[in-house]
Amino acid sequence: MEQLHGGTLGFVLNTLRTFGARRLDKDVRRQLDETDAFPHEVIAEMLGPEMGLHLVFLPEEAGGLGGGAYDLFRVSEEMARLDLGVATAFLAIALGVDPIIVGGTPEQRQKWLGRIAEEGLIVSYGVTEPTAGSNVASLHTVAKPVMGPDGQVTAYRLNGTKQFITNAGVAQIYTILAKAPGGPSFFVVERDTPGLSVGADELKHGIRASNTAQVILEDVEIPADQLLGGVEGEGLNQANEVFGFTRLMVAAFGLGAGEESLSRAIAYGKEREQFGSPLIAKQGFTHKLIVPHAVRLDAARAYCEYVAGRLDSGEAGLQVEGSVAKLFATEAGNAAADAAIQAHGGYGYTREYEVEKIRRDVRITTIYEGTSEIQQSIIGAYRWRQTVRSKGGFYRDMAAEIRDAGGEEAAALAAEALSETILACHRTRLPHQQFVLFELARLSAEVETGAALAIKAAGADGDAWLGTAARLHGGAAARDVAATGLRVLSASGRYSSEELAAWREAVSFEKLLATADGELTIMDGAAKILEANDWPAEQ
Repeated sequence: MEQLHGGTLGFVLNTLRTFGARRLDKDVRRQLDETDAFPHEVIAEMLGPEMGLHLVFLPEEAGGLGGGAYDLFRVSEEMARLDLGVATAFLAIALGVDPIIVGGTPEQRQKWLGRIAEEGLIVSYGVTEPTAGSNVASLHTVAKPVMGPDGQVTAYRLNGTKQFITNAGVAQIYTILAKAPGGPSFFVVERDTPGLSVGADELKHGIRASNTAQVILEDVEIPADQLLGGVEGEGLNQANEVFGFTRLMVAAFGLGAGEESLSRAIAYGKEREQFGSPLIAKQGFTHKLIVPHAVRLDAARAYCEYVAGRLDSGEAGLQVEGSVAKLFATEAGNAAADAAIQAHGGYGYTREYEVEKIRRDVRITTIYEGTSEIQQSIIGAYRWRQTVRSKGGFYRDMAAEIRDAGGEEAAALAAEALSETILACHRTRLPHQQFVLFELARLSAEVETGAALAIKAAGADGDAWLGTAARLHGGAAARDVAATGLRVLSASGRYSSEELAAWREAVSFEKLLATADGELTIMDGAAKILEANDWPAEQ
């Protein structure tokens, strides 16, 4: 995919901000949340001829703008800052379109994408089932071929139920994953097809402006040419091909919601005085509730930008990187939103300041499009194998890249230490313990985001905030590898005191701990930067 020209993307983002101020003000957002109402008019205007925001993620051949991963990331982030429920409703269309883009024949792409572009249709992605969430291989929805007189397949008859489907009750087109004789396959199904019905709307904790319901398929018969790609059994490959994009989109949701909540907390801290000075001047406010979360959100942003760049260069097979982006950014966004409530004190628990709504909304990002635990399973297994196969080279090469770029040394130390830790765990097959695998996956996310932030800061021409954030995040990752590595090795009971001592030496344990030197002063400097400047910086 190619990126939009910078001016075009800038125009789209400015249009989105103007639209948000005009159509999604505080009163509207509150009303949508309180009434659990889908914003039909708002979405229709986004899809309408004057705005045509959906054209960003449609290919040029279908009348779209042909935006790439970075464009999807930025639009998703910006929309999440406006309202995550509306963002979910709108960008679920992009998710629903993805199987057509990656799996459709030229004729199918021309037909369906052309209609979506021209008519502004709402699309819904139907994969999840009541007993098959992230494990898409465990499908119960079936697609039975219907044979013509000549023995050729003329149609498919679909039966099954899809669960927690965004836009289920408002979509005009569904991309449905079902089990055909040749294997899981995607089908395009139109809303008015006999036998397709929608269950009751789910009453949700957050993102209440988005519609979520079951899609029920009872002898839904569709023409054979609505099998995407025209070949059965390609559904899982098609789903895997877009995971890098879709998980990057959800990572952007977590990032945007976290940024919005924390920026509100910073603004509140500048205005609110306690004991003769503003909250922003107090370490108990900045060092606990603001600085650590701003650092982690900027690390998430750096990593999302890194993944988007690789996707836009045409690189395939980035499912693991998509998982790292989603795991880290959504967990960071949740933590930041929680801290924002605390930063507002009692006001944070009321609806007036909206941070409690953002917290309810962002909570879903660690669940949909694969839970955090699913992401940890993917990251842990793949990074374990990559590290072992490369004999530690995967993370050692990352450390070398950080140093070559002039990046923060603590981030390089963390990468090297993780390499040694994974190898030490592998020697006793310790990653077969799921808890250990999850902890290694979490460390992978800490280290890889630390590398991305360190490299970004090194190339940022002395940006004071990025340099400070890279130092803090790199040091935190280094100490996390030290503490977590020692804990899981010791807890397993599989390593002698001599083996633990050898691991300590291999990871440069004392150097990892020494990354804390002077950190309090660095935190003081970070707080002053945030007090004096807008955060996050305009992109």
